[in-house]
Amino acid sequence: MPNIDGTTAYGEATVNGLLAKEEKPTVPAQTNKDDIQLVLQSFRLLIADLCQQFGMGHPGSAIGMAAIGVALWKYVMRYAPHQPDWFNRDRFLLSNGHACLFQYANLYLSGYKAMTWEQLLSYHSERPDSLCPGHPEIEHEGIELTTGPLGQGIANAVGLAIASKHLSATFNRPGYEVVNNHTWCMVGDACMQEGVGCEAFSYAGHLKLGNLTVIYDNNQISCDGSVDLTNTEDVNKKMEACGWEIINIHDGVNDVEAIVAALEQGRAPERDRPLFINIRTIIGVGSAVAGQAVAHGVPLGEDNVKAMKKAYGWNEEEKFIIPGKVKDFYADLPQRGEKLVQEWKHLVTAYSKEHPELAKTLKDRMAGKLPDNWESLIPTSYPSDPTPSRKSNNLTVARLLAEIPTFMVGTADLTPSVNLTYKDYEIFNPPSLKPMSGKQGSYKGRYIHYGIREHVMAAIANGLAAFSPGTIIPITSSFFMFYLYAAPAVRMGALQKLKVIHIATHDSIGAGEDGPTHQPVELAALYRAMPNMEYIRPGDSEEVAGAWKAAIEYQGGPSMISVSRHAIPQLQGLTKRSGVLKGAYVLQEEKDADVTLISVGAELSFAVKVKDELEKHSIMARIVSFPSHRLFREQSLEYQRRVLRRNEGVPAIVIEPYMSLGWERYADAGINMKGYGHSLPGKYIYDHFGFEITKMATRVRTFLGDWKDGNVGRGEFVEL
Repeated sequence: MPNIDGTTAYGEATVNGLLAKEEKPTVPAQTNKDDIQLVLQSFRLLIADLCQQFGMGHPGSAIGMAAIGVALWKYVMRYAPHQPDWFNRDRFLLSNGHACLFQYANLYLSGYKAMTWEQLLSYHSERPDSLCPGHPEIEHEGIELTTGPLGQGIANAVGLAIASKHLSATFNRPGYEVVNNHTWCMVGDACMQEGVGCEAFSYAGHLKLGNLTVIYDNNQISCDGSVDLTNTEDVNKKMEACGWEIINIHDGVNDVEAIVAALEQGRAPERDRPLFINIRTIIGVGSAVAGQAVAHGVPLGEDNVKAMKKAYGWNEEEKFIIPGKVKDFYADLPQRGEKLVQEWKHLVTAYSKEHPELAKTLKDRMAGKLPDNWESLIPTSYPSDPTPSRKSNNLTVARLLAEIPTFMVGTADLTPSVNLTYKDYEIFNPPSLKPMSGKQGSYKGRYIHYGIREHVMAAIANGLAAFSPGTIIPITSSFFMFYLYAAPAVRMGALQKLKVIHIATHDSIGAGEDGPTHQPVELAALYRAMPNMEYIRPGDSEEVAGAWKAAIEYQGGPSMISVSRHAIPQLQGLTKRSGVLKGAYVLQEEKDADVTLISVGAELSFAVKVKDELEKHSIMARIVSFPSHRLFREQSLEYQRRVLRRNEGVPAIVIEPYMSLGWERYADAGINMKGYGHSLPGKYIYDHFGFEITKMATRVRTFLGDWKDGNVGRGEFVEL
């Protein structure tokens, strides 16, 4: 175990139980060890000064990981600082995102143009254009994905590795490895404990992702104290049980050579397991609070930083010093990256001559281009019989999914329920895996069985989408209720505007017999409120077609198409896919309407039947289908008024067996749920909660009487 000052009692690192000196490190033999120490000292003091400058930040982990940064950016990773979007670059994820200064400082030192000295100094400043936010954010050069909530980064990294595996298997040919990048992911003690991280480790091991290396910053400290306060498991045995190869580094503070040797094992040809490198570090090494929890999330203190500088033999009063030798140490990295890019471009040129059709497809995929005829693959007509809208999904996109390889479909163990298979679909799985039940797969496969892992499914999908925008469009699927399990990752995708399509089935109390645990009466409010999220709840097959068109065309973030388990009427001649693209539209108009009935999704037909019932009492109702709040908000005020007609004094009543939250903006009253659902067969449950046609019509009539008599104030939303 390293001592507090960073020295080690071992002086050596183990690689699969062997001494690191038995490996072949790529650190040049002529490298001066004193120069390495100067680089490490410079890095640690830079981090300390940056946190001290504005009295904010997380210095400890970044300081402790200095040697890992040198190994990665200087010696091992294949990247191009001046062409940060190079397609075949290695991908790096900092899952322990609070240690963001580790990444920012390395981006600066390795020569990323956007990360200027002034930008680096903007960490926790008042500058709104700072490229150094409190956690890494995808918008900035050298940052592959936003990593905030712990555990998301490792799950994203699994997605990046899956994307690379799939593209390699699809496009590489003998002598032409046009896609062969590696994925590197830093994790901390917290990522090892988060549920989504555990799901990711399990699934990556199953998939045998030999192109993924996880680097564990094992400093044994979390916010509350030492890790053994809450966690005493044997991490290595756990990872080994999950199917990972393990390498231990005892001195992660100083032994750059051992770290490089271990990292190089990640690139070993024909690897059939992901690599987990357990690197023992010391949080806040060299400071007075080294190895303590206080080093995690607050600056070290002015006197402490001065003491560090004195111990290193530096001028105590000088700040933000990067010696010339340190700058020289990193100076060759942009040129090295440019050489890698040019070599790859030459390879692609030769590949294009040898395999012209494959090369054209690859280039189209890299450009995010779908075939020009994609919309023609969506049917123009559907059967008239009552149909579950989950089945409408399959009728709508089975051909599109089969013929356009951009789409990778995934499900959390619900293939028979979500209806997203297609002709001759192939499973994404290691070709060596021969399951006792189910089809054998390959890395060319585009259908992903995630197992019962909803959270990691959505987080991996974010990684697939971020690999190179548009190259892969991931589709996830599960019951709507279980998108509550996935919600943190769905939110991260929305935050980053990642193009992922989520298919949520069983979205109604009409699912019935599965009970209130499976009846998502509150979730629509969450996803309707989520920025950048295009939540669409179509009312029949025609509207499902419109929902898919909207989702495929949407470039501002993820989409969610919410569909029913049970059969629903097909409102042929009324519903319009073009109307879905506007979020809401008039299904049936009445010039002299007394009321507007708004309805959505599986219950859209309720409004049609209530309208007929009201006409028996000389009440004229118009009907609006309202599948998407976000799409409707994008329309002009004139269009919104034309659809709702509330500005004309026509009251609007929404019918939806969800909680009413959010409808106050568009309606004056609602027939909604007021609590959780109930366990009843679907044909009984609607009546149990009052969603029976005559009962609903009676409540509408009572409301209209109160409205006309002035008993309801304008702007007051009434729960009917």
